[in-house]
Amino acid sequence: MTEWNGKKYWLIGASEGLGRALAHQLSRAGVEVYASARSEDRLNDLVNELPAKAHAVPCDVSDLESIRAAAETVGDVDGVIYLAGVYWPMKPAEIDPEKMALMGDINLNGAMRVVGVMIPKFVSRGSGHLVLTGSLSGFRGLPGAVGYGASKAGVMSLAETLHADLRKTGVRVQLVNPGFIRTRLTDKNDFSMPFLMEPEDAATEIFEHMNSARFARSFPRVFSWMFRIANLLPDWAYFRIVG
Repeated sequence: MTEWNGKKYWLIGASEGLGRALAHQLSRAGVEVYASARSEDRLNDLVNELPAKAHAVPCDVSDLESIRAAAETVGDVDGVIYLAGVYWPMKPAEIDPEKMALMGDINLNGAMRVVGVMIPKFVSRGSGHLVLTGSLSGFRGLPGAVGYGASKAGVMSLAETLHADLRKTGVRVQLVNPGFIRTRLTDKNDFSMPFLMEPEDAATEIFEHMNSARFARSFPRVFSWMFRIANLLPDWAYFRIVG
């Protein structure tokens, strides 16, 4: 079990849903939370709610200079958690190029910008903890997930590469792959969402994973097995099923 009291973590994507729930979990454990998102008002509300010391650090992950300025503000933190993300359900015949590009830019490129700023600092001092957020939708292509699934598959690959490069150093990299979580993003879906989780339950899954020595955690567990099995299917069988 990790000793959290007095640790400092930069939580990016903290203003709503899962990020807000995880901020509360961390704060209850004694973590000093540096909470980032674009909405300064929502961040200030969050910071006022948290039981431990906390700071609102507005940041736009689509802007490298904004990330660099925020990184200067948070300083020498023990870890970074990247939860920022956007989502629109989309089918190929209805592609919105602006929204599709935003999913790639916020979900994947934003994570890479943060990694580019923070990982060299962790490596130079020989310690640090990075948590990236993939998705069960990133295991294989799914109908209606064009753009989002690709962005999350990229994050998953990014985490795997960093883990391979850094696993024998003092820098720890972890990946979480959630399924459906009840947030303003999944409110856009007009289909049944199996194993739909509340943000607080998903935050507990992430915090428990952060307390472990494992690299990746996919949840809900039973639902995740379906996606792992899908990776083993030949293309003809997989696309016949999902089609």
